[in-house]
Amino acid sequence: MKRGLMLLRPSFQATSFGAILSALVLVGTPCAAGTFAFVTNQNSSDLSVLDLDKRTELKRIDVPGKPAGIHVSPLLDSFYTVSPDNMTVRRFSLSSCKVQAEAVMPGGPTGVVLAQTTGQLFVSDWYNSRVFVLDAETLNWVGELETGAAPAGLAVAGDDEFLVSADRDADQVSVFSLPDLKLLHRIDVGTRPFGVAAGPDGFVHVANVGSDDVYVVDPARGVVIAIIAVGARPYGIGFAAGQAFTTDQYADTVTVYTLSDYRKIDTVDVGEYPEGIAGDPDGKMVVSTNWFSNSISLIDPISHDVLAEVPTGDGPRAFGQFLYSTVGDVQPCHVQ
Repeated sequence: MKRGLMLLRPSFQATSFGAILSALVLVGTPCAAGTFAFVTNQNSSDLSVLDLDKRTELKRIDVPGKPAGIHVSPLLDSFYTVSPDNMTVRRFSLSSCKVQAEAVMPGGPTGVVLAQTTGQLFVSDWYNSRVFVLDAETLNWVGELETGAAPAGLAVAGDDEFLVSADRDADQVSVFSLPDLKLLHRIDVGTRPFGVAAGPDGFVHVANVGSDDVYVVDPARGVVIAIIAVGARPYGIGFAAGQAFTTDQYADTVTVYTLSDYRKIDTVDVGEYPEGIAGDPDGKMVVSTNWFSNSISLIDPISHDVLAEVPTGDGPRAFGQFLYSTVGDVQPCHVQ
């Protein structure tokens, strides 16, 4: 097999997707009505839908198989979950929170990310050094990408130009071009990279749980831009207000560093064993999920104060993109 890819068929219905994009251009973008978090709770095998403005849980959705991976796509009115225990990937409707499609993937499905403009959904397979390529609408299998050992986190960078996988046991990231999925680079990073996120600086940030640092890499050139020392066992990375926020699992903290010069500027105490983290689309807060505390922490990105802690289900992970800001009067799960 050719190294890097076996692609069997087109990955999305171009006509329907183009219609969605055209409609968005015609109607414009209304003001946001609210911000919500879709938090996978691994121990209780469910998902908490949280209203971050009201700081309450709106709905609890059953997601069998101990879900961890999550990706929310308002453009496709969908959110995707990955349950490693029963090896199931699911697509839910944002509007109804009902399952629209599901697929059982062999091996150890872990992370998930979507390339919206191509309709390609990617799921990492922890046990078999590969990334599955799925149709984002049907979840039909399209192809596979060869990675280094134990791929975990995934990120789509640029204008849907690059897919990056964190290959934990290979101490590297793999970079593929989109939409043609050609292998571009293998980049050496720190020890045991796990979480990976595309930053507004145009680079990809890689959290290395074994070396307690973050590597910033350029996916286009395949080079390391910066290395930042953070807290113990960094897991996830989010962005807001020109800064990056990294969850430090063993320290129960979030490390803050600048995107202008990659300098560590603060440490924020949050709940116990923080994991998933993201900045909300409006830039008004950063949200960390606290696995052992069964909560999320809301952080002010300017003052770095913790504004609130909101309860979730048991074992919140939210490994991926889990925040969503509504537009107009639209809210998830038909909640008014």
